[in-house]
Amino acid sequence: MRKVILSAALIATISLTSCKNQTKTTTETATTEVSKEMAMIDISFGVRGNCGMCKSTIEKAANSVEGVTNATWNGDEKKVDVSFDDTKTNEMAIHKAIAASGYDTEKVAGSEEAYQGLPGCCKYDHEMTMNQSGELKTDDQ
Repeated sequence: MRKVILSAALIATISLTSCKNQTKTTTETATTEVSKEMAMIDISFGVRGNCGMCKSTIEKAANSVEGVTNATWNGDEKKVDVSFDDTKTNEMAIHKAIAASGYDTEKVAGSEEAYQGLPGCCKYDHEMTMNQSGELKTDDQ
């Protein structure tokens, strides 16, 4: 009987000792937020148009470009002012988006198909050209 008690005590001691020797592994994960600095650019360029509906369409087209934070078209000056993040887009992408909606910009001719779909009040004079001061004029001026 002594051998049984001794064996049981030995097994219990080995079991307790082996449990204490197990190492606990704790894994800590640290998350870091990478902040990418935005490089905001402000530009202005000519866009042909006539009315409030033009304003809405031109601004919607420009604002649909990823990275554009603000676009405002001035019907009197026939110019759009655009603020955008140049890590996400560029000036030519904005010109192309506006042209796709049917409006000529200084650098890109508007889509003829989209132009034909514009309301009558939005059909601008294709003979207008942009002069150096940014004012629109027709060829006969």
